[in-house]
Amino acid sequence: MENLITLVNKLQRACTALGDHGEESALPTLWDSLPAIAVVGGQSSGKSSVLESIVGKDFLPRGSGIVTRRPLVLQLHRIEEGREYAEFMHLPRKRFTDFAAVRKEISDETDRETGRSKQISSVPIHLSIFSPNVVNLTLIDLPGLTKVAVDGQSENIVQDIENMVRAFIEKPNCIILAVSPANQDLATSDAIKISREVDPKGERTWGVLTKIDLMDKGTDAVDILEGKSYRLQFPWIGVVNRSQADINKSVDMIAARKREREYFANSPEYKHLAHRMGSEYLGKMLSKHLETVIKSRIPGLQSLISKSISELESELSRLGKPVAADAGGKLYMIMEICRIFDGIYKEHLDGIRPGGDKIYSVFDNQLPAALKRLQFDKQLSMENVRKLITEADGYQPHLIAPEQGYRRLIESSLVTIRGPAEAAVDAVHSILKDLVHKAINETSELKQYPTLRVEVSNAACESLDRMRDESKKATLKLVDMECSYLTVDFFRKLPQDIEKGGNPTHSIFDRYNDSYLRRIGTTVLSYVNMVCGSLRNSIPKSVVFCQVREAKRSLLDYFFAELGTKEAKQLAKLLDEDPAVMERRTSLAKRLELYRSAQAEIDAVAWAK
Repeated sequence: MENLITLVNKLQRACTALGDHGEESALPTLWDSLPAIAVVGGQSSGKSSVLESIVGKDFLPRGSGIVTRRPLVLQLHRIEEGREYAEFMHLPRKRFTDFAAVRKEISDETDRETGRSKQISSVPIHLSIFSPNVVNLTLIDLPGLTKVAVDGQSENIVQDIENMVRAFIEKPNCIILAVSPANQDLATSDAIKISREVDPKGERTWGVLTKIDLMDKGTDAVDILEGKSYRLQFPWIGVVNRSQADINKSVDMIAARKREREYFANSPEYKHLAHRMGSEYLGKMLSKHLETVIKSRIPGLQSLISKSISELESELSRLGKPVAADAGGKLYMIMEICRIFDGIYKEHLDGIRPGGDKIYSVFDNQLPAALKRLQFDKQLSMENVRKLITEADGYQPHLIAPEQGYRRLIESSLVTIRGPAEAAVDAVHSILKDLVHKAINETSELKQYPTLRVEVSNAACESLDRMRDESKKATLKLVDMECSYLTVDFFRKLPQDIEKGGNPTHSIFDRYNDSYLRRIGTTVLSYVNMVCGSLRNSIPKSVVFCQVREAKRSLLDYFFAELGTKEAKQLAKLLDEDPAVMERRTSLAKRLELYRSAQAEIDAVAWAK
């Protein structure tokens, strides 16, 4: 069972090293869930003397006013033999065998955190004492409750101390050691008052009565110690500490313990309670109780740790991998992130993710509708047909058919198809750019590097611009091809004109009759519609080949080529992660390491039971 307290000691030290010591956190802290004994008492209640009696050494700072200004996590380790020594967590590998030096270091370390302004801090000091005269136990010594601020302290310090004490003892895993002097009315005890508020049933509170030997003659503390005047779930324990004169004379603590035992054994009032009185008994009972509480909390600790590990892994995954230190690692990291983006972009185009279907909508709806809206009626109006046919005759009428007139009518109609062709290219370009922004937002790895995010977005859009320009050239060439070469078979299949459509000897204004001109217009319109049908299929092929296919194949090729020429500093600028994110990742990684280690150790203890 002793390894349970040792385990909790180890976890508390690790928590403090990570800055996890019960303060507010985005994640539930392991510290808050670890069973601990918090020592609570007013100033001059004898709290420090109780702790020193349990340890058997003078090691706590003494003086007037508020001496304890930071929580002191006191971890006692029983050793079978050897010289007693102490270690501070902030001074690893340094052993203190002089306990006067321990007292000085506690004061100095307090001043390092709070300055000499006599303010308080919730950051704990960790002190481990190894001795054959102690039991395995962990105690947290909290600042003494006070009602008045002394010189050099803010008026708020009274409330600040109470808030700090309350923050520790209101946690359900905290065992409260309420220290009250017997020579004062228990109803006015600061320790009992605040303990009653957070633990009204007394289920977590141990009552310790000090200064029993200093009570007025004719009075005693039997009713309190027997639980009659104020009942707690656990029996009250009385202690007799060294007097100030003993402290001044540096009376040996072992001798003081012996005198304490003799006092209870020889006092008629307390003789029947002597077997459960004294600092030695207090230490043993607290150690035993702490072990029992830890044992009962193991399932809850295992559950909390498993949940916390899952949350930490999830957040670390969201924050992404840390930046590589060397140039090669940075380049590889950038390339990997770009490949992830590129893969997401392709998924949009291939229909695995939404958005690519809008390109098909351009070909299936927008382009045909645009072709249908072309105003061929204007080109093929009676007036325009007459004008172009007549002008094509030149200085003499045509002999067989107005071929040049036909060509001019067809070319002037087909050239209007350039508009819908360009619009199709631009529409697909707009969709491809929108998909770039979508893929950028969906690439979580890019969120942690704002500069790289911008550079990848710009590079992708620049590539799409080049592809659009190439696509526009190729698509418009298809229209120009149709304009430059007319399909002869279409016209050969038309019925031959018997009626020439007019009398060449007539004037230029009545050379062709209306029915003939209408037939020409109808013929030209049929040919133009045939060409539109052909372009309706070939334009999408050109757009897909020049834009969609190229976007899938080489969207970031230019960017990759530029990356190869960049130096380490330039690559580092691309990976300009927010320092707060870097700090958060480091903190989470350390905490995850702690929780995994705690999980393994707690599981080992649980199995050992």
